[in-house]
Amino acid sequence: MPDERVPRPRRYLTCPPRYFDVRYAINPWMREDAEVDTDLARSQWETLIRVYRDHGHQVETVEPVAGLPDMVFAANSALVLEGRVFGSRFHAPQRRPEQLAYETWFKAAGYDVHPPESVCEGEGDLVPAGRFILAGTGFRTTRTAHQEVQEFFGVPTISLLLVDPYFYHLDTALFTLDDENIAYYPEAFSPGSREVLERLYPDGLLATREDAMAFGLNSVSDGRHVFVAPQATGLIDRLTERGYVPVPVDLSELHKAGGGIKCCTQEIR
Repeated sequence: MPDERVPRPRRYLTCPPRYFDVRYAINPWMREDAEVDTDLARSQWETLIRVYRDHGHQVETVEPVAGLPDMVFAANSALVLEGRVFGSRFHAPQRRPEQLAYETWFKAAGYDVHPPESVCEGEGDLVPAGRFILAGTGFRTTRTAHQEVQEFFGVPTISLLLVDPYFYHLDTALFTLDDENIAYYPEAFSPGSREVLERLYPDGLLATREDAMAFGLNSVSDGRHVFVAPQATGLIDRLTERGYVPVPVDLSELHKAGGGIKCCTQEIR
């Protein structure tokens, strides 16, 4: 029952979409001829921030930089665990200048930042899940980066192979419900990786392709409330059945760049 789910206050780092646009195509969602309503994108993002704060979460922002339209996707900037920051090294050259902007914020906030040697796109492909870090590869973050992450944090890091280009980051195909369980779309993964997930999470919540394509798995959970795309109606029903409380937040304008709720949300643990 929902009353048995206990939320935990979180601290999130975000970036306003002041310069958000679709100027290049580095994933299947992006079209260079896409028409972007920047006012709508900003309004949707502001709603997300307000909803987070209304649910008791702390939200901080990094100043956006002109010419970096994807900087709004703060999750890709790092993985922060136990106060330690493992930075990013972007695959696409268009996004690489973001690394310095986020590193500057973390250092000003009093953190040391470990720069990865291999391509690694932060929480886009690194998902803390209780005793493990689940780590995606196949399109962006490399397997060698997974090894770096394990050595840096000393947390068992489980490599998972993504095989569908629409789910180019792990956080588009999987999210943690709490420290014990996850929700995911099985067909986004290779057969071996699906078997790993089945073994680790026999009670995992399975999503349909329809819900995954609606960015339903690019969600954020505080252990009770799940901030989720309203278009993922089937997933919302299954979350409710499991005793979670879905909180729909529409970021449809940001979907045009291949991002959603989680992409906009870096958790500072």
